[in-house]
Amino acid sequence: MRGKQIILREKRIVDAQDDYAWRVDEELARLDATRPLNMSFEDFQRYSREEIDFPSPRSKRFAVDTHDGVHIGNCMFYDIDLRNGEAELGIMIGNREYWSKGYGRDAVNTLLDHIFTTTTITRVYLHTLEWNHRARRSFVQSGFRELKKVRRSGLDFVRMEVVRTEWERIRDEQQRQMLAAQAEADDRDTGAAGAADRPAE
Repeated sequence: MRGKQIILREKRIVDAQDDYAWRVDEELARLDATRPLNMSFEDFQRYSREEIDFPSPRSKRFAVDTHDGVHIGNCMFYDIDLRNGEAELGIMIGNREYWSKGYGRDAVNTLLDHIFTTTTITRVYLHTLEWNHRARRSFVQSGFRELKKVRRSGLDFVRMEVVRTEWERIRDEQQRQMLAAQAEADDRDTGAAGAADRPAE
């Protein structure tokens, strides 16, 4: 799945080295509302291989790569409930060089496009830490709206969700804006070409 800045692909065992480094990182664990991983790389690699070889039907995991093939993070949708048409979304950009540059938002948008166009899921929700205003703003830009505050394990989260109809409205509006901008650029190019073709007086 190709976005404007990223590619979402199936997980591979070679991802384990990056994944392990991100999972033992204290700052990343704090942002993910977890504790740093406490296991050897060998055990983690074995666990990762099992997840790849025997994937759960209730979750879909993807690596986030740049267009140049750099693995910068992961995203997933899980707790898939086809009866109620919903699932939870999770994302982490572990490579700090790609923070605050639109890669995370593009990954979320690309994953939502995949979910809403290839599955029967009609609602995607997530929980983000209340104090993580950067993440909250990014999710809002992807169409999520804040619903309520939730307290889990002594931490305050904000539950957010986006429904298919709202996502389709936002997608269609973005496409209209893109086409309008392209048409305006084409008009400018045509005008410039016409001026260049006129003979000098």
